[in-house]
Amino acid sequence: MYRYKLSNYSGIYTTLLTRRNNRMITRTSTPSSADQPPPLDATPARALGDFIRAHRERLSPQAVGLPPGPRRRTPGLRREEVAQLCGVSPTWYTWIEQGRPVSASADALARIAVALQLSRAERAYLFELAAQRDPAEPDPAAADAPATLLETVQLVNAPAYVLDRQWNALAWNERAAGLFVGWLDGAHDRNLLRYTFTESAARELIVDWETRARRLAAEFRADSIRHLNDAPTRALIDSLTAASDAFARFWASQDVGGREGGRREFNHPRDGRLVYDQITFKPAHREDLKLVVLVRE
Repeated sequence: MYRYKLSNYSGIYTTLLTRRNNRMITRTSTPSSADQPPPLDATPARALGDFIRAHRERLSPQAVGLPPGPRRRTPGLRREEVAQLCGVSPTWYTWIEQGRPVSASADALARIAVALQLSRAERAYLFELAAQRDPAEPDPAAADAPATLLETVQLVNAPAYVLDRQWNALAWNERAAGLFVGWLDGAHDRNLLRYTFTESAARELIVDWETRARRLAAEFRADSIRHLNDAPTRALIDSLTAASDAFARFWASQDVGGREGGRREFNHPRDGRLVYDQITFKPAHREDLKLVVLVRE
């Protein structure tokens, strides 16, 4: 009997050839499903590579000012051509498409987006896949809230307000001012977090304050993850941690929660018990802003 180890292919550990009675018998052993790594398309890197490759193959050489060239066997642009347009090495670009775990900076991704002529939505999707912040994203410090959004608040026949990325109220209507005593009425700090955690009026107004405040801190952690190290966000967190033991405790717990709507209850000093259903909207192209509407139940 003779045995020959032929190879170690992906998904096949060994292949053995056994000679018996002048007949060749092949035996193949394969790993169990528990031993196999997850498929490449299940990884974020592979999803990013598949997305980039699909858009490269859709783009013709003529669209980027390149001659078609003879014997073009692949659809769209070649990897080398995209790498040249992006100013990156062909090897690095190939690894990105293959889903290898290589580092891709926001600047490199921006150049890929330009080279592949991605739309606004496609570019946003590219950066989401790469878990990077788009450097072309509008800076709230330099970009005013759209006037139409601020005007919309006044048209809502219910308490409504607009928040920026640090949850400062940029606009609100008369009904919101009447509801949120100590925040949107009179001359007060317009930050929702400072109001909730440092103003005694908030503890009196919000039913089950402890639960709502804990939830609010978790929602802000999730909402601020992409700009957590921005100076205004960092300053807000530091000041709240110093000013409120409750915020410091909730923030240290590392709880994360999406900003959800739902039932909101208030003990209003003039109107008594009020119950609303909260709905939050994010404007297209300005996801750093929020329009919050409270509908009376």
